[in-house]
Amino acid sequence: MGTHTSPGLRLASLTATLAWRHRVALTLLCAALLGTAGLTAKLGAVHAAPAGTDAPGPTVSRQGEKLVVPANSPLRTRLVVAAVSNASTPHLLSLPATVEADPAHTVNILSPVTGRVNDLKVKLGDTVKRGQILAIISAPDLDQAYADADKARDALELARKALDRARSVHDAGANAAKDFEQANSTYIQAQAESQRADARLATLGAGPGKESKIRLLSITAPISGTITALNSSAGSYLNDPTAPLMTIANLDNVWVTANVPEDLLSAVAKGQNAEVELSAFPGQKWKGQVSFVSALLEPDTHRNKTRIAFANPDGKLKPNMYATVSIAVPQATGLSIPTSALLMNNDAVSVFVETAPWTFERRTVDTGREDNDSVRILAGLAAGERVVVRGGVLLND
Repeated sequence: MGTHTSPGLRLASLTATLAWRHRVALTLLCAALLGTAGLTAKLGAVHAAPAGTDAPGPTVSRQGEKLVVPANSPLRTRLVVAAVSNASTPHLLSLPATVEADPAHTVNILSPVTGRVNDLKVKLGDTVKRGQILAIISAPDLDQAYADADKARDALELARKALDRARSVHDAGANAAKDFEQANSTYIQAQAESQRADARLATLGAGPGKESKIRLLSITAPISGTITALNSSAGSYLNDPTAPLMTIANLDNVWVTANVPEDLLSAVAKGQNAEVELSAFPGQKWKGQVSFVSALLEPDTHRNKTRIAFANPDGKLKPNMYATVSIAVPQATGLSIPTSALLMNNDAVSVFVETAPWTFERRTVDTGREDNDSVRILAGLAAGERVVVRGGVLLND
């Protein structure tokens, strides 16, 4: 059995349902509007500048060819401006160099004769004294020299006796004067030959007082120093009298030899102050003076050898060490600025010049020699002008 609903009741129910739905929609719309307003208020609070605070101005402004740094620009704390100065400091010429033994105190030891090394008394790197025996050599030439000396002394003794007899007879008037003169001449010739034979022995390092049955040649050190090269050993044969057995160098004094390019040679002269740094001793410097400028260029490198002499009592300076020589070259007074002021602009070198307080213009300059942290200015600036020496790259647009 169905339920019957009157049309009026159904209309009332439909109206109530629509009213409820309208209230729900209105509530949701109000909530959405309120949420949007709150979000907008929050964003406004984040981005709005505090009351009474000025907004930051531009970093730099352009007025024609000039750049102006405003009062509130952060660049004012980063730019450093300094005046162009007149400088007369010498130019430091930096040159590669090596340590060398002084040739005046370096000797190549040669054998005066060919023969065999019987004994070698020294080793490479040994320190020797003048007169110390270095090697003992046996040589046929030495035997021949001793034999010549023996024959010359025997002939001299025979000529002396003959002269004595001839003098006695001549004094008694029993012989002709020519016989006495002949005997005297023979004696003089024998004396000269004996002296020549003894001189030959002395040249070989032997002499009249060294005639032992085993006649060997002792090679002795002509100077005190260090054995810096050794080219022979015991038992070896010496066939080339021009080849050195060894080399002795006295390293109490050494040379630091700088290689000067041809285009810089006119700036180097004897007596100039020089400063030497060695790769082996970083941070240490040796001060000296140019003592020698070679009269010619080396044919293979086309460089000039310029030498500075140093005393080397402790032996720290060793031959063939690498070094750098700095020579102070005097130069005329000229404009100078820090190298940090230079900027590259389309393959040209430029600087920023202050034309008014915190107002700058770019200017191209011609540069000269650089010395440490400064550079000579040949053209483009005048003494007393102020340039940006730090931070100029921030203006470089």
